[in-house]
Amino acid sequence: MVADRPTPWQRITYAYGRRLPDALRSWVVQDLTGDGAVRRHMIRYAIPPLLVLAPLWLLPASVYVHAEMTIPIYLWALAMASALNKVWRRHRLAQHGLDPNLIDEVIRRKDAPMHDRYAERYGARPESARWQANSRPF
Repeated sequence: MVADRPTPWQRITYAYGRRLPDALRSWVVQDLTGDGAVRRHMIRYAIPPLLVLAPLWLLPASVYVHAEMTIPIYLWALAMASALNKVWRRHRLAQHGLDPNLIDEVIRRKDAPMHDRYAERYGARPESARWQANSRPF
């Protein structure tokens, strides 16, 4: 039987780094590149620091002290998740044997008319500029 969606346990383990079976590749592509991919990434990576920092609120102290202890760490964790979201999603695509450049496919489709207008007006871009078409940081 070929499943088109992961089981709840597969989904939880996938969210934190496990590779899914090859039969679920289309689901992985949709999850990492489709609408709401960044939102899903941020939600997944907002939960672990929350679980780590929550016990600090059980210590006897004022709300101000609790906030001083936890909020800066939590905001830093969210900032890192946001900054590394594209890198992490590229890694997850590669981990599943997929093309990491699929991350930019939505942007390419959206910007295609602009690139077509550029090519009509100024001519095709030279082959030597091809390396600039990829937004991979490394």
